[in-house]
Amino acid sequence: MFTAIAIGSLLPANDLPAPAFKGIDKLEHMLGYAILSGYAVLLFERPRSRWLATLAVVGFGVLIEGAQGWLTTSREADGLDVLANSAGALLGQLLAFTRIAGRFAWPLSRSDEPPL
Repeated sequence: MFTAIAIGSLLPANDLPAPAFKGIDKLEHMLGYAILSGYAVLLFERPRSRWLATLAVVGFGVLIEGAQGWLTTSREADGLDVLANSAGALLGQLLAFTRIAGRFAWPLSRSDEPPL
């Protein structure tokens, strides 16, 4: 997923389909980063690990936005994209309040009970 987001974010703007409506790219950013962060909620059992993964997702979003400005000629870094990425990462954390949180966690917990 990280690779797909990186490739999609660094493709030349002319190679991308025209947006269906103004602002859809912010929704795409939010959804992509919510999926990344939500996946971390499924993988990690402990809240600290989940939040560290979310911070890594936010950092990845900042780096990708910077790379758009530095490495491409048809794209530019956008602070609103960083906000959408970060909001998506926070939205993904909402899965922590569901029964599927930690469902795919490695059996490395101190407890012998499976995650709920």
